[in-house]
Amino acid sequence: MAAVPAMAEEKVMKAFVLRSYGSPEVLDLTDIDKPVPGEDEVLVRVRATSVQPYDWHFMRGEPYVARLMGGGPGLRKPRIAILGADVAGVVEAVGKDVTEFRPGDEVFAMPKQGGFAEYVCVREGELARKPKNLSFEQAAAVPLAAGTALLGLRDVQPGQRVLVNGASGGVGTFAVQIAKAFGAEVTGVCGTRNVDLVRSIGADEVIDYTKEDFTRNGRRYDLLLDIAGSRSGPACRRVLTPKGTHVVVGGPAGRWLQPVGHVFSTLAVSPFVSQRTFMADVVRCTENKQNLVTLTEFIEDGKVTPVIDRSYPFEEIPAAIRYQEEGHASGKVVITM
Repeated sequence: MAAVPAMAEEKVMKAFVLRSYGSPEVLDLTDIDKPVPGEDEVLVRVRATSVQPYDWHFMRGEPYVARLMGGGPGLRKPRIAILGADVAGVVEAVGKDVTEFRPGDEVFAMPKQGGFAEYVCVREGELARKPKNLSFEQAAAVPLAAGTALLGLRDVQPGQRVLVNGASGGVGTFAVQIAKAFGAEVTGVCGTRNVDLVRSIGADEVIDYTKEDFTRNGRRYDLLLDIAGSRSGPACRRVLTPKGTHVVVGGPAGRWLQPVGHVFSTLAVSPFVSQRTFMADVVRCTENKQNLVTLTEFIEDGKVTPVIDRSYPFEEIPAAIRYQEEGHASGKVVITM
């Protein structure tokens, strides 16, 4: 009996390609060349990814002012062809200089792009082993959102009072848990329907913003992690102690300027006030691998658990982004392959 020839290695993959700015419908599911890892890169078979504001801002090229900025979407056409900043999957192949990983390893990462595809190449220095107690779906919810929260809370000390404005979203649900893991007393701000959720993940106090303005209740905090950006810089500084810290994550979306305008206006006054102000910019952070390792320790110790609002199959990424754009997700929106 004649031997059956071995099947040739697949040279193409499915990916959602962004060729022009627009609504989720501009994402084109098509066949493209499967990437080949460089000398210090790892080829990952993507098992899950997630969608978040980072993705749809790049998809729409908004705010327009961001197109003029270094690292932004690109002036006339998208700078990133394949979106997807979170990845969880299995190592398929490694470059010749890679020493830490080998085929079959379960990993996760924040490559900043490429997650909306069946395969992605990630630098070894950006990759970490997936937490053992998480599924791929759960792990894909972690990198960008939890990394942002960790970056904003890195200086929190046990016993300090932390306020998380926007506590029920992707970053916020991680922030509440991470602040508690650091030993802080945590207050979360959210809408009525998410009060029980925020309390269930560890918040010592929950403020319903539809019933109470957290900037006018007279309480003071050592750190405000401002994800929602729903109050002005002066109003936020009013809730801080004289040496408190205001961490800016984002703000209300807009076509022309926001949330960039809100972030920059808040940062601009920092040199003139006693409180410290900085932006939690995980995209430009050079320590994301170590941050993933730290997050893994929290997760495997049971101190942090991803909160997943909805899960979509790979083919429905446009629908997932459409839902994410509505701004009502409680926790993360993830994609399974």
